[in-house]
Amino acid sequence: MAPTTLSASLEVKKWLATYFAEYTRTSGFLPYMGTGTASVIQVKRDLTSGGKSITIPLVTRLKGAGVTGKSVLLGNEEALGNHGQEIVVDYLRHGVMIQDPDQRFSNFDLLKAARDQLTEWARDRLRADVIGALGSIDGIAYGTASAGQRNTWSTNNQDRILYGNALGNFSAAGANTHALRLANIAAAQKLSAGVVSLMKRMAKTADPRIRPMRVNDSQGREFYVMFAPSFAFRDLKEDAVMREANREARPRDVSENPIFQDGDLIYDGVIIREIPEIADLGTVGASSARVAPVYLCGAQALAVAWGQEPTAIRDDSDYNFNKHIGTQEVRGIEKLRFGTGGGGALKDHGMVTGFVAAAGDA
Repeated sequence: MAPTTLSASLEVKKWLATYFAEYTRTSGFLPYMGTGTASVIQVKRDLTSGGKSITIPLVTRLKGAGVTGKSVLLGNEEALGNHGQEIVVDYLRHGVMIQDPDQRFSNFDLLKAARDQLTEWARDRLRADVIGALGSIDGIAYGTASAGQRNTWSTNNQDRILYGNALGNFSAAGANTHALRLANIAAAQKLSAGVVSLMKRMAKTADPRIRPMRVNDSQGREFYVMFAPSFAFRDLKEDAVMREANREARPRDVSENPIFQDGDLIYDGVIIREIPEIADLGTVGASSARVAPVYLCGAQALAVAWGQEPTAIRDDSDYNFNKHIGTQEVRGIEKLRFGTGGGGALKDHGMVTGFVAAAGDA
């Protein structure tokens, strides 16, 4: 009897069918990724047919009064503010090589293990790139940006950066640089329900305005999402107002209430999601207080462009003695910014950045 075995090529295709969905889902950002302009992370696939970069158009709302009655409109039109953000894509590849004896004499499927690990690698890389874009300074990674570049970014984005728990911290005594503003954040200025509400108001009053990611016009509700590292998220869960909201307004079922179960928090129209991989900035606050960033996002905060969605690669060599399995994609991620197309001061398009005290566990 001749047994039927699955062709290696079909096995790769079967893995590929679930690979892309799995790695984007487990990144933690999938619920906020979409092709529409209301998505927090706007996805573009226009480059799958070729090309190195794509420009994301950003249009500001009209603010003029217009004309009334018999007034002449001709000559009183308002210029439509528009900007463009270029997203450049590049190859991302990784792979594993397994020799035939290792696969043959192993008591588990090394090729399957390699595929699983490649999925995890792609997930971690996507998450890291999204986090890097959230904290970037005018397209430069926060950790490599110079003091001057951080100062310029801070000045240009005064209406969308919160230091500590009060707007006045931006211009407090001696706070004329990004580093000095961070240095005024006291240990008590943690992430709280009040800080969440304040950052939401900043988003709604910023100029240009930060659009919510979701709107319920019939009920007059607008929603934003905040990404927070673990210790800042912990402080919010322990905040008295937040605990009261969870206790009094959320279902008391053990399986749903965040007092008992891990999961997103929601307060004042803001969904707060914990992203443990967001790193803190170290002990840069007042009296060496540890400070961490939090990101309140609306529509088009980031954009990710795929020139090629993840593709499985199988390439055997040395007469099939060496078995190579890998993954390849062509992708780019950027924080979207006003002013990138027409010059002028750069402003983050869809985000309010907060810096709060977030001490580690004792």
